[in-house]
Amino acid sequence: MALPTHGRVIVETTAGEIDIELWSKETPKACRNFIALALEGYYDGVIFHRIVPNFLVQTGDKTGTGAGGESFYGEPFEDEIHPRLRFSHRGLVAMANSGTKNTNDSQFFITLDRADELHGKHTLFGRVIGDTLYNVLKIGEMEIDDNERPIYPPKIKSIKIIENPFPDIVPRITAAEKRAQQRAREGAQREREEAERRRGAKKNVKLLSFGDDEGAAEGGEPVVFKKKDIVRPDLIDDPRASSIPLPAVLKPPPPQKAGKEDRDQSVEELSAPIKGKEKEKKTKDADVTTIREKHAQDKASTSDARRSEIEKMEAEIRKLTRRRNGDVDSDEEAERRKAKKPKSYLEEELAKYSKGRGLHKKGKGKKDEGQVLAALDKFRGMLHATSTSSWAADDDEGEGERDKDVTGEGGESKAGDGEDAGMEVDDDRGFMSHELYFAKDDGEETRKAERDYEVIDPRQRGARAREEERERKRATRGRNGPGRPRR
Repeated sequence: MALPTHGRVIVETTAGEIDIELWSKETPKACRNFIALALEGYYDGVIFHRIVPNFLVQTGDKTGTGAGGESFYGEPFEDEIHPRLRFSHRGLVAMANSGTKNTNDSQFFITLDRADELHGKHTLFGRVIGDTLYNVLKIGEMEIDDNERPIYPPKIKSIKIIENPFPDIVPRITAAEKRAQQRAREGAQREREEAERRRGAKKNVKLLSFGDDEGAAEGGEPVVFKKKDIVRPDLIDDPRASSIPLPAVLKPPPPQKAGKEDRDQSVEELSAPIKGKEKEKKTKDADVTTIREKHAQDKASTSDARRSEIEKMEAEIRKLTRRRNGDVDSDEEAERRKAKKPKSYLEEELAKYSKGRGLHKKGKGKKDEGQVLAALDKFRGMLHATSTSSWAADDDEGEGERDKDVTGEGGESKAGDGEDAGMEVDDDRGFMSHELYFAKDDGEETRKAERDYEVIDPRQRGARAREEERERKRATRGRNGPGRPRR
């Protein structure tokens, strides 16, 4: 018979749920390490890095290589070998080590078949229950390479604690906080990628002659194209003029000095990313603070519920102590006991079927046990009266027959010739005076059964065989004489 378990978790994987019960009393260190790492979210996102068909599936390494892992205690802890916990069937959960004793960390495995060779070498601390064992077998049937690594490794999504045998565990960081930090990191990474995408990547100006365009795009200033002056010496009065002066409208405006407003605007543009980072940091801190407050509230509500249960148990103990000592209970309990009258078995049965059978209708009183007993007594009296009247009727009938015989001898009849026999009235009470008679057995059926049916008794057959064996030996001894039988 398997030992009782204390503790239960559900491991949610990409292949389905795995329901595990823990032997926390027999292996407290291994179970405490497993529960603490699950509370911290250490196993979230960890893959099953090793699959040995018909033997085991292994996971628990954060690196996914099989060479990593860390324990909740900060260092490897010792083995816990129990003599009554053996690898006798599939679905057993045990700690994986580095090949030597007392090197347990975070890795564990689940057996796919009986494995007696593992007993005494690994700490067995749990078992898979229910139909979730088939999800483990599904993982064990996945495609693997030459190094026993799955081609498409399944992954642990999260671990849900159903029954925590160690309520005193204080995780270094909860799984919710860890997920919040992960979401914050992913959000920051997306923002950085979006900023880089907006700025755009630099072009390779060595391949194409777009150097002027690239510099103008990065500077954010409009591109100014320089054109050569059109010279027509034959159309101007002064042939020495080398160019036609441009109108004042087409000349570019002179550079202006930057004012105070422009400087403030540039300072605001430079400080905008810094303010955004500070705001993001404040939001992250607020999320972590909210999660911690929620965790503290849940812990306080759990402690309040436990305190109320303890108070109820103490009240029950005080009540039992008063009853044992012969003390009278409180007035409230006495009144409650008076108000609650004990019901008879008949009343309980009537209450069950009163709704369907219409026993409690308006204008009719509720039948109690006395009324039912009175009805039974009345029926018993009717039976007795009917039987007595039937016997008297039989006597009167016999006397009438005798009178009829006497009258017949004299040749006179008292009854009128033209009167009809009285009509029979069915009052539905004939069953009360009815008597059951059977024909007398003359032994014919018994003789027929003995003649037609053969009864075979194995004991008689064995006794007959033993008797025939004794007769045969007696005959053999008579032929050989009183001496020793020949061989």
